[in-house]
Amino acid sequence: MADHYFTAKPSAPSRPEPVELRLPDMQLRLMADRGVFSGGRVDPGTLALLKESEHPPAAGDLLDLGCGYGPIACALARRSPAATVWAVDVNSRALELTAANAASLGMPNLRAAGPEDVPTGVVFKGIWSNPPIRVGKDTLHELLSTWLGRLDAGASAWLVVHRHLGSDSLAEWLVGEGWAVRRAASKSGYRVLEVAR
Repeated sequence: MADHYFTAKPSAPSRPEPVELRLPDMQLRLMADRGVFSGGRVDPGTLALLKESEHPPAAGDLLDLGCGYGPIACALARRSPAATVWAVDVNSRALELTAANAASLGMPNLRAAGPEDVPTGVVFKGIWSNPPIRVGKDTLHELLSTWLGRLDAGASAWLVVHRHLGSDSLAEWLVGEGWAVRRAASKSGYRVLEVAR
């Protein structure tokens, strides 16, 4: 059976290849690989998130939840070099790729970490995520509840989800959990959601 991108240790043979992240304010060459989310290209949802969400605060702790090979985390680290960017994933290959991409791009402010390696006292000035929808609704809700609960007062989380993968029902669930949810953009079926207290 093929691995999911949320498998801790992918069994797919490693076959790294470069991908280009092109944004209005930067162009980054990243290495991707099999066995991680969107391993052969920059996911269109990720692009929508990085183009449509607000730019990160200049300082503080920022989170890329479900970082894959690191396109979101690297963009955050480039946009806010004085901030600490936590790139979190359960996939060991994804974390290795993210750390290597950050090193090759000269981003000492990026920390690739498993969920258990982020100190419990860290509170985030912002969260960005193309969340792992395919883990299943219950697991996804638990994941989001855990990390959204670590948002600093007045901070927002930015999520991108395709409408065919349940963006609208996710937004309804978040509202039911007491979060304020605003649809910041809708591009090619992707919803960019701002989530705040």
